[in-house]
Amino acid sequence: MPQPPTADEVKTLAAEAKNLRARVQTNKGDVVLEFFPDDAPTHVAAFIKLARAGFYDGLKFHRVEPNFVAQTGDPEGTGRGGPGYTLREEFNTRKHLQGTLGMARSSSPNSAGSQFYICLDAAPHLDRQYTVFGQVTQGMDAVKKIAVGDQMKSVKIEPKT
Repeated sequence: MPQPPTADEVKTLAAEAKNLRARVQTNKGDVVLEFFPDDAPTHVAAFIKLARAGFYDGLKFHRVEPNFVAQTGDPEGTGRGGPGYTLREEFNTRKHLQGTLGMARSSSPNSAGSQFYICLDAAPHLDRQYTVFGQVTQGMDAVKKIAVGDQMKSVKIEPKT
């Protein structure tokens, strides 16, 4: 069972994240994500830790709402699963724009875990209600083609180039 990042891991991974990005390989193409570690250090650290452990590899997009979000990161594929822990909210002033990377949660603000979404369009009603921790920098065309059941073949953490 995955463990949440410790305080030391959050500090280390958030610092590293300034020079890292994630590459999500899908059957629709690669999606490259940049992180916002100054705005959401714990969420960024948790995502990197899960990705490096291979947690996301093979998971499916279980929710796609046209003109809204594509959501994944649930090992059960139902929208109810997670890593076995929750994260405290890190709501920030980042806007929900097309390509925004946010952490999904239940009705409790402190219920995020491993599920994340990518905004397919601006969603200002989500601002300051969900933790924004990154942004798509390449591959938004691939994100727009994702359908329910499409798979993340791999999620790799790599140096920014």
